[in-house]
Amino acid sequence: MLHIFCPHCFELRSEEEFHASGQAHIPRPLDPNACTDAQWGDYMFFRDNPRGLHHELWIHAAGCRQYFNATRDTLTYEILETYKIGEKPQFTAKASGEKV
Repeated sequence: MLHIFCPHCFELRSEEEFHASGQAHIPRPLDPNACTDAQWGDYMFFRDNPRGLHHELWIHAAGCRQYFNATRDTLTYEILETYKIGEKPQFTAKASGEKV
């Protein structure tokens, strides 16, 4: 069983309290009405699926109900860090020596 640190509660809790909500750091188009159907479709449906480090959006559903980001290794499932939305991650693919 995984234990995940909630950056809002400041506690290490069971993975059963959390839900992954997809890729993190996806900027919303500034003017959605000016997007083409293809651009809007790319924003809504297409996500990265890398091998290695990946930044994900999570929610502490059975706890404080706050969203936060996590950096997870998709090969080992290890969560390297959790951080509040708006903060920068400490771990990136380039910093870990992996090819981007």
